[in-house]
Amino acid sequence: MKAVSTVMAWCITALLWSPAPQALAGEGHDHGEALKPSSAPALPRFTAVSELFELVGVVNDKEITLYLDRFDDNSPVEGATLELELDGVSIPVERHETGEFEATLQQELKTGLVAVTATVIAGQDSDLLVGELDLHDDDLGAHAVAETTMWSTYVPWFGAGIGLIGIVGWGVLRRGRVHNGKAGGAA
Repeated sequence: MKAVSTVMAWCITALLWSPAPQALAGEGHDHGEALKPSSAPALPRFTAVSELFELVGVVNDKEITLYLDRFDDNSPVEGATLELELDGVSIPVERHETGEFEATLQQELKTGLVAVTATVIAGQDSDLLVGELDLHDDDLGAHAVAETTMWSTYVPWFGAGIGLIGIVGWGVLRRGRVHNGKAGGAA
């Protein structure tokens, strides 16, 4: 009987330490309708940072939206002018709002690493920002994300199941040895 209680204690311990499924909230305790995950891949983006400024660019086909902030407090840079180069080619930039710019490419960028250089002039401050844009095949990127998600979702449960089977099997084998030992000593 002691072997059974030991096995049960190990099983309970394994269940308590295994990853728990998502808790379900009762009526009135949820946080509204859950957001549905986007099936579209994320748009390529780059950052270029200096001690004064931070530039983030989001590429959508031939359109690049640029966000220019001050590095120290993340506030949009007012009255700034921005010059942009991608792989040494100057790209015309238009200011739309404070800290927000837009550029239009003449042709789509090629796959691979693209060097990004931006010159920022804002009042008395000016700086040269350098970064890289990593463009890759969308199908390959989406496949890698799906594969990572699958592994991070199922591997912990698979490991917990294998551990539980091992603990139960160990208990059954131990129980068999205890019974065989008692039976051999009584004969």
